[in-house]
Amino acid sequence: MKRTNWLMLLLITTSILQSGCQHNHTHHIRITGAFALYPLTVKWAEEYKKAHPNVEFDISAGGAGKGLTDVLAGADDLGMFSRELTPEEAKKGIWKIAVAKDAVLPTINARNPLFKLIQKRGLTKTDFQRIFLSGKSLAWDSILDISSSIPIHVYIRSDASGAAETWAKYLGVKQENLKGVGIYGDPGLADAVIKDIYGVGFNNAIYIYDLQTGKKREGIEVIPIDINNNGKIDAEELFYDDFNQVLQAISDGRYPSPPARPLYFISKGKPQDPDLIAFLKWVLTYGQSFVKSAGYVPLPEETIQSSLQTFNQP
Repeated sequence: MKRTNWLMLLLITTSILQSGCQHNHTHHIRITGAFALYPLTVKWAEEYKKAHPNVEFDISAGGAGKGLTDVLAGADDLGMFSRELTPEEAKKGIWKIAVAKDAVLPTINARNPLFKLIQKRGLTKTDFQRIFLSGKSLAWDSILDISSSIPIHVYIRSDASGAAETWAKYLGVKQENLKGVGIYGDPGLADAVIKDIYGVGFNNAIYIYDLQTGKKREGIEVIPIDINNNGKIDAEELFYDDFNQVLQAISDGRYPSPPARPLYFISKGKPQDPDLIAFLKWVLTYGQSFVKSAGYVPLPEETIQSSLQTFNQP
């Protein structure tokens, strides 16, 4: 009788322990890729963990190219991706889902002697093509049609980058056609322009503006785009002083696309893991409430509903 009671107690204890282990099971979600999406992904992870403490995130930025490579290799669950997939990439079975919007902006050192003139006149797409595609030593007299020997020092991305590919697409080329001094990463490119009084470059908007103040980081300015090519920045083209104005211009289409673009999560094939699917659905629903405060543009409702429907498709 005593032996029977002891066995019953052992079975009950084992059952409780197993139940506890299952309840406390930690699920890891590994995400890498585009610098553009990194700050927002970190914010999403922080908020998601508040309601799902058993989910752990491993998030790192290394450029959209790294996100794609790691996902294809099975090293990560999701890639942060900031450009469109090429047909060749899509053929490899990459699945994508839009999660937010942002934009790439052309930048210049705030102390550039000609910035006030550039700010009033803006630069056209043709001007940017001359700057970023020639590969020659240029001075501003060749762009602004003024007498000036002030040089233009061009900085671009050295890594496989969604920002660079998006900026190149705006100019009608591919990333490998951009000419300049290669710098790794979004933060590095912004710092290179800040440190060089003659520097110009491009950055994802989140790396130009201070989220707390809405103003541009010290030492860096945005080169306004003369969208209608009339040689000046009109009122409808002037929205760069405040980050919220920039986000609104991206949202309503006043800032051109490209270099405005959607941001994606990608995976190798459609996700099957229930925990990963739950996180992605949260991103598309409750997670959208954190997008604007994190410095991005939320997705339109029709895009969200279309994305959610993909989980119900075979």
